[in-house]
Amino acid sequence: MTAFFSLDRPVQFLKGVGPRRAAELARMGILTAHDLLHHLPRRYDDASTVSAIGRLDVGMDATVVGRVRSQGTIPTRSGLRIFQAVVQDESGMITCAWPGQPWLDRRIREGDLLLATGPVRFFHGRQLQPREFTILARAAEASGADEDGGGQGTIFVSYPASEEVPQWTLRQLFARNLGALLPLAEEDEYLGAAERAELSLPTLSEALRWLHRPETLEQAEGGRKRLAFDELFFLQVVQARVRWEQGLARPGIAHARTNALIRPLLDALPFALTDAQSRVLREIVADMTAPRRMSRLLQGDVGSGKTIIALFAMLLAVEGGWQAALMVPTELLAEQHARRIRAWLAPLGLRTALITGSLTAAERRKNLAGLAAGDIPIAIGTHALIQEGVAFHRLGLVVVDEQHRFGVRQRMALGEHATNPDVLVMSATPIPRSLALALYGDLDLSFLDELPPGRQPVRTRLFPPARREDVYRLVDAQVALGRQAYVVFPLVDESEKVDLRSATREHERLARDVFPHRRVGLVHGQLPAEEKEAVMGAFVAGDIDVLVATSVIEVGIDVANATVMVIEHAERFGLSQLHQLRGRVGRGAEESCCLLIAEGGDDARERLRVFRDTSDGFAIARADLRIRGQGDLFGEQQHGTRPVLCFADLLTDEGLLVEAQARARALVDVDPRLERPESTRVRAVLERRYADRLRLFGVA
Repeated sequence: MTAFFSLDRPVQFLKGVGPRRAAELARMGILTAHDLLHHLPRRYDDASTVSAIGRLDVGMDATVVGRVRSQGTIPTRSGLRIFQAVVQDESGMITCAWPGQPWLDRRIREGDLLLATGPVRFFHGRQLQPREFTILARAAEASGADEDGGGQGTIFVSYPASEEVPQWTLRQLFARNLGALLPLAEEDEYLGAAERAELSLPTLSEALRWLHRPETLEQAEGGRKRLAFDELFFLQVVQARVRWEQGLARPGIAHARTNALIRPLLDALPFALTDAQSRVLREIVADMTAPRRMSRLLQGDVGSGKTIIALFAMLLAVEGGWQAALMVPTELLAEQHARRIRAWLAPLGLRTALITGSLTAAERRKNLAGLAAGDIPIAIGTHALIQEGVAFHRLGLVVVDEQHRFGVRQRMALGEHATNPDVLVMSATPIPRSLALALYGDLDLSFLDELPPGRQPVRTRLFPPARREDVYRLVDAQVALGRQAYVVFPLVDESEKVDLRSATREHERLARDVFPHRRVGLVHGQLPAEEKEAVMGAFVAGDIDVLVATSVIEVGIDVANATVMVIEHAERFGLSQLHQLRGRVGRGAEESCCLLIAEGGDDARERLRVFRDTSDGFAIARADLRIRGQGDLFGEQQHGTRPVLCFADLLTDEGLLVEAQARARALVDVDPRLERPESTRVRAVLERRYADRLRLFGVA
């Protein structure tokens, strides 16, 4: 057998693998010994929580571990086939029954070591009906089961498995190879003894042993915590290097505040800034007047007043003779921002330029010439701002709005300018602080966590499909008062795969049968850009009463006269997406409502009740993260690679993340290229394990 000198060797050369099994493991994302060693268990069962079969009583919910002494499928008079297995431990025997699952006869064999969890019921005697089970060891491997964690006084470990590589195979692979692989983990150890003691973390090899062979559940959690810290730390090191290259590596602009523009605008506004707006503005001013380049994320809920903060930042740049650019994801949003900013700036006499793809050639030439000459201090536009031919005379600040619509590299592109402008990115999609730290560790964070006074909350109601006509009557009553409404569907067209109403089909029905006396429009993402912009422009102008749409209206449309939002099949949307949709109404002085039409089970109803009962976008985002899981947070992973975070849980590990970010930034601040002797281990692990992250952020 080939000796293992590194965890990067293909998994094929492990004991008990070979070419065929290696191909099966590869389909699970396990390509190397390192991948196997970092295959996170999905479940731990403490032997102290495992019930002795002889002590089981009807009505208990129990977990048992025992040998399968016999098994088979029995038919019932109704035609239902029930798979049964008699399981025995030292205290007694019990029948485990799986009604309607006769196929288990091919999976569970006599002699298997079985872990099963479920209720104990009475049916011709005591009977356990497992809702979950794990085959801890195959019958043929029974002799070594105790060595593999089959005895009492241990933790039973269960792994994510597949049809090709079942649970017992994974357990056997770890039994044969874990002892040889653990010492090799030390090649990735980058924390010294003093740092581990300060962080209360074990060595890497110790953490992996605790993860796969814990003596207590506390050990298993200790192992996970160490690996979670490693994930978060190296992610933050990558992002700290981005931050350094974007900011500290190149001197920034120390903007000079004169108040020549800021004070007149502040005096002219018909409203006062909230405490949160004033706090965030102070943070931005401090960044912009310092010589270090600003890279800041401004996050605020729908309607919290981010645009006026961005305008003050742009005026600070203009006061010192610099230019500012605001980039947004859609032409409609660019036009709306341009109208609003021009109205605010009218008393100051400042020129602005709109840069979008639909400008006439003459308009484009005029605006580009003004920007290049420095005659136009503020540009507002779409990604057209970063296209060839757009040149600024003296660009000092870049603002990127609704930044989640732009990729990592795209949001950096405007900032890659010869003058090294400050960068402010804004998001109206609330995300938990922990998630913001993970996703945007290259940025400093500001939060607008307060809504302006007088803004009325949107009343949210939940309806079953049977009451759809009641909903439409409420919509018609609002339109009769001169208001406008949205009706949102999850699909553009009908699908054979799911039985859902679609925007195109329902637009026809609503215009013909429900609102024949109203002006009904349709917009969705598959329309040509010109047609989509025309429809949304007509709605903004008040020429459409009811706009039938998909989630394309989630951002980029601001109609104060729209007071009703109807969301069909609301159970199909995430909570954060529902919150964004709801934010399209309630933007004027009139009371507004969001009407959800939904079906589904208890889980769907509970999720929608969470949404109905709170208007706090950050609370909703936290609930959404808890319910839907972290998923692939970055959305730019190559096919077949592991997610950014496997071990870290952003809802429970926020303190760990804060510590990881502080240490990563401190390291990069003093040794940005990781060239000092004490940084060599970090650099080696970074290049060996996180090369894809370096490429993603452009700092390879």
